[in-house]
Amino acid sequence: DAIHQTGDWAIRFLMMSLAVTPLRRILNWPKLILVRRMLGLAALFYALAHLTLYWADQNFDLARMASEIVLRFYLTIGFIALLGLSVLGATSTDAMIRRLGGNWNRLHKIVYAIGILAALHFFIQTKADVYQATLIAGLFVLLMLCRLAHWRGFDIASPLTLAGLAVLSGLLTAAIEFAWYGIATGISPWRVLQANLQFSYTIRPAWWVLAIGLGAAVAALARSYIGDRKQPQRGRRAARATA
Repeated sequence: DAIHQTGDWAIRFLMMSLAVTPLRRILNWPKLILVRRMLGLAALFYALAHLTLYWADQNFDLARMASEIVLRFYLTIGFIALLGLSVLGATSTDAMIRRLGGNWNRLHKIVYAIGILAALHFFIQTKADVYQATLIAGLFVLLMLCRLAHWRGFDIASPLTLAGLAVLSGLLTAAIEFAWYGIATGISPWRVLQANLQFSYTIRPAWWVLAIGLGAAVAALARSYIGDRKQPQRGRRAARATA
């Protein structure tokens, strides 16, 4: 249980670190960037704890653990993701940022590949019930779509843009869940897809991703409304100061 819990928290902190940049743009909160390094290092810490506990579960037999990592595909990709996180952690100090200069940003873009590998590792080791893995994958899709929209020149602080990204992310999350059950299990993916339209038992991950995306849209709308109300007050204060 400790092995699974540390792995779960590693990927949760990784997703939180990836959420910082979109959130600071949506909320116009530049200082939020200050917590990104802490969240990334927390992800690394839990990933290292995850590996250490797995090593303990193998009776501290390093050769056996290494052979398992090489022979089991999901362990291989998980270990590669851990190596990537270790590189990011080692280069996250102020001294390394200054030393690497512009190369630092290029290096740290490997976090997107790490996110894909971590999500795939989560899916494969979870086996049949991939509810949590699908939710994480859906949130990762939402965060990547926010970045893609920003790179393509869209204003991701716009409530309309965020609402569109939320709907698209929800649909892609349902598609990911459908594809996984269709490819990797003997469970009918159509039954899983139909479960997205029934709420008596549980709410499927696609709806949670949609809700989180729409929540970001509402937050952007509220920020815009508050900003519009403050602007006239600043104008009146400036006019009084001039007078």
